[in-house]
Amino acid sequence: MAVAESTKRVTLALTGASGAQYGLRLLECLLAAGCAVDLMISKAAHLVIVTETNEDLPANPEKLTAQLSERFQHLPGQVRAFGREDWFAPAASGSGAASSMVICPCSGGTLSALATGASNNLIERAGDVALKERRQLILVPREMPLHQVHLEHLLKLTQMGAVVMPACPGFYHQPKTLDDLVDFVVARILDHLGLPQELVKRWGER
Repeated sequence: MAVAESTKRVTLALTGASGAQYGLRLLECLLAAGCAVDLMISKAAHLVIVTETNEDLPANPEKLTAQLSERFQHLPGQVRAFGREDWFAPAASGSGAASSMVICPCSGGTLSALATGASNNLIERAGDVALKERRQLILVPREMPLHQVHLEHLLKLTQMGAVVMPACPGFYHQPKTLDDLVDFVVARILDHLGLPQELVKRWGER
């Protein structure tokens, strides 16, 4: 049984900033919520994933798609991985891109490319498409400290319609583990995507 056309589709990109756990957990939650995911992982992100986690994800898009589909046992086509120069990917065109895109984590280099209109790879092109089509684009930077150019790019992207959600977990839910901190950020992203989540109680909920 294939994914229905009415299924919510999200473009998810992981780039070379620290915080690969955020992106991988978000992928897991999107698939669990029944979303179709167009996945892109930059070369630098693969290095970060190896450094920060125990994951061993193949760089080849076809192999990555097969591995994730088998691991999460989702419907055929629910998760599709694309290479950095796959210009025929849906995300590369305004006529085929998903209504929502998340870059998590989002590197400073990716911020720069998006803020200046560069499209040197599929991730940058996909973000550019989301901006030009006025579609939802959520950016999750994880960098500190920020210098003037970072701040200027973040302001510019916000003015262009992107939602900037730095990976800054809250503590009012009294986290006990690193997973709790990761889930806080992922829960906020899911909220903005309009997806139900039970990872973290909202402020005021008991």
